[in-house]
Amino acid sequence: MKYITFAVPCYNSQDYMRRCIDSLLPGGEDVEILIINDGSTDSTAEIADEYETLYPNIVKAVHKENGGHGSGVNKGLEMASGLYYKVVDSDDWLDKDAYQKLLDKVKQFFKAGADSKLPDLFICNYLYDHLDEGISREMNYRNVFPTEQICGWNEIGHFLPSQYLIMHSLFYRTEILRESGVVLPEHTFYVDNIFAYQPLPLVERIYYMDIPLYHYYLGRDDQSVNERVLMKRIDQQIKVTEIVADCVDLTQVAARYPRLAVYMRRNISIMMAISSIHLLLIGTKDALLKRDALWNKIKTENPKLYYQLRCQTISGLTYLPGKFGGRLTVDGYRLAKRIYRFQ
Repeated sequence: MKYITFAVPCYNSQDYMRRCIDSLLPGGEDVEILIINDGSTDSTAEIADEYETLYPNIVKAVHKENGGHGSGVNKGLEMASGLYYKVVDSDDWLDKDAYQKLLDKVKQFFKAGADSKLPDLFICNYLYDHLDEGISREMNYRNVFPTEQICGWNEIGHFLPSQYLIMHSLFYRTEILRESGVVLPEHTFYVDNIFAYQPLPLVERIYYMDIPLYHYYLGRDDQSVNERVLMKRIDQQIKVTEIVADCVDLTQVAARYPRLAVYMRRNISIMMAISSIHLLLIGTKDALLKRDALWNKIKTENPKLYYQLRCQTISGLTYLPGKFGGRLTVDGYRLAKRIYRFQ
């Protein structure tokens, strides 16, 4: 029985993937680790094969043509045999003690009986790790979810501005992901936002563990969240933002789970804000036209959502008129970046 499938998408990850994989191996034969070699040109493939040879009952090396991070996530989900599915980026890792606590809890739920009582989603804390600076910041959800109790969306608290559900904090039941139909676009960055968003309305049973499980490494110059890199890839950020805004009918969600609808709308707001701010940072005429086009698309296709985003959420503050409005937006972003250390 495989309780968790870990997918580790790798592209030219030879310098750091061992740390990631080694952090997953303590799960032993209760887990499977799919190392997805996404057409790497360095020694990634050989390292993946090495781990499969050493741990044949745990690790599978999967070699495929390059399709980007989303393609690796899709391939892992296609192959997954575990009860739960977790993506771990090849430069990140799991805390050993927290990992064991989570795995023990998953096994406990499974051995207790019926599938209908299994959590659809486990949520754990994650850490922003700026290793080069010796700085680590843990993100938790203590004010949102009851600790180690099953709950539903109608029992959750309110998210703070710094809190949102990202891929790193989520362990979806594999069946839920497949039922949601989530398929990430290839050759596109920032697709983890889709993965963390689209399946949420299918989740009925949530279980939060207040443990520092996932270490999210920040500091490489080529990381997709690096401000300079994000500006270069702004078209991909816009593409993902539009997919997220369109992939779930929030009116239907609100009818069943009002609090979830509030969170999901706020999630769209955050993504709209990120796109708007970085287009302002680029500052060219073309970038400002793209900013207008992004907002006008929402306005045309979903006027109600447009009104909510402009008037009821933070993203409205990133689409202020004139040069002064633009400066105010950028200054606010700089301040938030210094406080929350999210890049």
